[in-house]
Amino acid sequence: MPRSAAFSNAGVQPIGQAWLRSNLDLQVPPPAHESFVGTGVRRTEVHGGRVLEFYPTTYAVADDPVAHVKFALRHEPIDLTLLVAALRALPESDLAAWIGREPTGAFARRAWFLFETFVGVTLDLPDARRGNYVPALDPRRHVVAGRRDSRRHRVADNLLGDARLCPIVRRTARIEEALGWDLAARAHQAVRAVDPSLLARAVRFLYTRETRSSFAIESETPSASREERFVQALASARDTDPTTPKALAALQGQIVDRRFAASGWRTEQNYVGRTAAGYREVVDYVCPRPGDVQDLMEGWSAAYDRLMDDSVHAVVAAAVLGFAFVFVHPFLDGNGRVHRWLIHHVLARRDFGPSGVILPVSSAILRDRRGYDEVLESFSRAIAPFVDWDLGSSRDLRVTNDTAYLYRTFDATRQVEYTFDRLRDAIDVDLAEELGFLDLFDRSLRAVERIVDLPDRRARNLVQFVLEGGRLAARKRGQFPELSDDEITALETAIRSERDVDVGGRGGA
Repeated sequence: MPRSAAFSNAGVQPIGQAWLRSNLDLQVPPPAHESFVGTGVRRTEVHGGRVLEFYPTTYAVADDPVAHVKFALRHEPIDLTLLVAALRALPESDLAAWIGREPTGAFARRAWFLFETFVGVTLDLPDARRGNYVPALDPRRHVVAGRRDSRRHRVADNLLGDARLCPIVRRTARIEEALGWDLAARAHQAVRAVDPSLLARAVRFLYTRETRSSFAIESETPSASREERFVQALASARDTDPTTPKALAALQGQIVDRRFAASGWRTEQNYVGRTAAGYREVVDYVCPRPGDVQDLMEGWSAAYDRLMDDSVHAVVAAAVLGFAFVFVHPFLDGNGRVHRWLIHHVLARRDFGPSGVILPVSSAILRDRRGYDEVLESFSRAIAPFVDWDLGSSRDLRVTNDTAYLYRTFDATRQVEYTFDRLRDAIDVDLAEELGFLDLFDRSLRAVERIVDLPDRRARNLVQFVLEGGRLAARKRGQFPELSDDEITALETAIRSERDVDVGGRGGA
């Protein structure tokens, strides 16, 4: 929501994170959650993905950064990029004085922990000796990881990563609802009554379907050998360790054209763009600078260790790790396919869903390509105003300012919501469709066999042709010269009957 709209309510003033961003001139995207204080009653307004909180004047605080940091920690889901920038902008003496005044205060100790963790400066203060441990992030407002105690601050570190890479996920109403869907149980239910031999065939089809869909998202049609390599990469996803540069480079080399296989992290600046009218290059997304990639990916590996803990929902872990990877873009090619492979890896490693059955997430994404682009663009648009770059005549892009902070602590809430939605569709639509179609195909084959004993391949072709159009097209009729017109009519009727039963009585393919 535009900032001007946020101030359309007469008599209100920003407080907390909104105040810090404006008054400290922080070069960070606006937070998804902004607060204001003024006359009137307490209320909340939701505008798409943005939340505006309005507080009566009794909540007003002093015109002082420390007071607004404290308000944010007390009342708001934290935008970590903004809060770290605010803590960095504060004079260390002011922060130390606050902690000295409130040595057992929960908000002072949380601010102290976040400052020393993310700014990397140790304040000249003794370790906290008293006070209960308090969570770094409020678990009522954020999805959090398992606890790691920071004894110096008496803070329970429940962050999803560390100072090198630490996305955050807010507990929105959509995420709370999605956490209750129990998608793993729905996936098990979808295959529970399926004949094992049919399920085995479905799995083979699903791997191929997922592979082709992942390439189609990139508008690519792979060769047979590249398709097979990606199928094999998906099949071995559970047992592949993606936490080292060597392992990820090997994976990337397995799924891209051999000529563009990487030996390690990229050493060139890359970007996502397109050519517009007049051969003008439009830059849609600027990736981190090459010199920042190693540190960000080391942080990614550390976040992987935290997110693979059972305390974090498997879909949250898959979304955060997958999108964090694609935002860093550590390779020159194949980042999107590795990103989607990572979703499968995390789900398989966390034993999410039926063993050995791949959930066709890319198929669901492909049907919602606009939504996928939007969830990627929501991040690129947010950081774009803070990335300074030049594009040379040879279309070599150069970033001229420090941008690593924009990728370290991004808000992954929308990406998590999107992944939940697509995974639900993959289970309820794509998986059900594949299982239903194979069941229909098998029943149609049996119906054909009861009328004419055709060779297997020819029978399969006939079934496929009739299922595609409801009848055998005239141009296909010549492929079955041995069949009479009456036999063709009988076969078409039998196959249509199975399809009608499938649609009317079995829920549809």
